Amino acid sequence: MKFTYAEGATPLTNDEIFNLIPKHLSLQKELDEWEYINILQAEQWAFRKPYKGLLTVPFIQKLHKKMFDKTWKWAGQFRKHQTNVGIEWALIPIELQKLADDVAFQLKNKSLPIREIAVRLHHRLVFIHPFPNGNGGLSRLMADLFLESLNEPRFLWGREPLVSDSITRKKYISVLKEADKGNFINLINFAEGSSDEK
Repeated sequence: MKFTYAEGATPLTNDEIFNLIPKHLSLQKELDEWEYINILQAEQWAFRKPYKGLLTVPFIQKLHKKMFDKTWKWAGQFRKHQTNVGIEWALIPIELQKLADDVAFQLKNKSLPIREIAVRLHHRLVFIHPFPNGNGGLSRLMADLFLESLNEPRFLWGREPLVSDSITRKKYISVLKEADKGNFINLINFAEGSSDEK
């Protein structure tokens, strides 16, 4: 199978590719569709569950496993090498715990509006990049679960799927890069479904 990667996607190592579960797939489009169905099943599971323990390292791993358990043997396992994005791989569990603690602190002290806390949770999870692949989808789902746990509506995330090299995905990557520099307003607007830039 020849892998093609959308802008901003992390290329997989040969070892990671070897651990593809459905061996009958031969096209990237088929893999994308397979992953999409796997993710939809995980979303159904996640939104049916009570929200206790949402902001924990074990839940983040379990959610990723549910999202990709029919696609990759390494689903739910942290990456073990450096990638083109993300923090030093050995620091992943520590940084995820810091993220969970920071979000709990922000929520308790009402230091930011809830929806901004959710966007920042999403951004930092993408930045940490804990898994070999699927970090963007995981981070968006985590933000939506966080909102639902507080009786807030989910985000719209640009109103389109973000799996291929669409204009919407290019916009998403662009606003993520702005957030890397501390400017979150356009990422917030994108998450809310607005295309207005400020």
